[in-house]
Amino acid sequence: MADDAAGEASGDVLALVEKGDRRLAFFDAGSGKRLSEVVLGDYPHEITADRERRFAYVGHYGVEFANVVGPGASAVFVVDLRARTLVRTIELAPFNRIHGIGMDGSNRLYALSEEKGVLLGFDAPIGTSPSRAVNTGAIKAHMFAVTRSGERAYVTGLLSHTVSMVRPYDAAIAPVTVTPGQLPESCCLSFDERTLYVGARKNPGVVAVDAYTMRVRDELRLPGTDPLRVYAVSEDQLLVTDLANNAISMVSSRLRPIWTATLPGKPSAATTHPRKPIAYVSLLDTAQVAVLDLVRGRVTGTFPTLRQPDAAVLIPG
Repeated sequence: MADDAAGEASGDVLALVEKGDRRLAFFDAGSGKRLSEVVLGDYPHEITADRERRFAYVGHYGVEFANVVGPGASAVFVVDLRARTLVRTIELAPFNRIHGIGMDGSNRLYALSEEKGVLLGFDAPIGTSPSRAVNTGAIKAHMFAVTRSGERAYVTGLLSHTVSMVRPYDAAIAPVTVTPGQLPESCCLSFDERTLYVGARKNPGVVAVDAYTMRVRDELRLPGTDPLRVYAVSEDQLLVTDLANNAISMVSSRLRPIWTATLPGKPSAATTHPRKPIAYVSLLDTAQVAVLDLVRGRVTGTFPTLRQPDAAVLIPG
């Protein structure tokens, strides 16, 4: 395998948001060959897909980075992953700067308005407006994790430096909020949904929070790093991207370091394969995707993208 190529065609397809060129691009995940693309609005950011990998949903954030001042955009793009076409744009005004986006185990969609601090819920996301909304108690609400049942969601607040547990289907229950550290941007749930892991960028480190009591249980301090994203990749392993050092690390669920791999660029997001020990890491500044061997902890290849590759979903062949 060449160092600058991903490998041979696999039949797996990576649908990747290229936020700098307003596109959702489709790549053969094995060879890195660019297959097709869908043009979206300026600065789309996060993406999610239903369990059947039929439709993907992309939040229209509308500004380049979180520190950019302005109203941003207020929509969700709906993309048919089989036809590779934009089939609908769901307008969400006055809810703007749509960033975090996700689905629960029943294929219900959730979208987060950073500006309004509101989590929107869609019981039937194709061709509909929101079914419900809940105040998150977060200021500059950026990312979230939702349980498979949809009964609990956890929202990070960049400016309030908080994580809030909210009840998407009962807005009468007030958010339960904790301060896990400074600038908590990303979060993820453990496979058993009992622990919430938070990347606190200015601590810096990874913080383990009890997902029921919202009390901090443990913390892994990572001096000199910038833990932009944290992902649960198995019952006992987490992936943590390090924007400051062009690196990515595997950490145990007990918050013990396992390995660290150097990357040829700044990691903006990672997407794991559902059946293989592989992650596809988007490199924001060098317009590449790095293919990462999760067993050996090393990069096995890269392939080029357009500007500012970000979040992605994998469609198994």
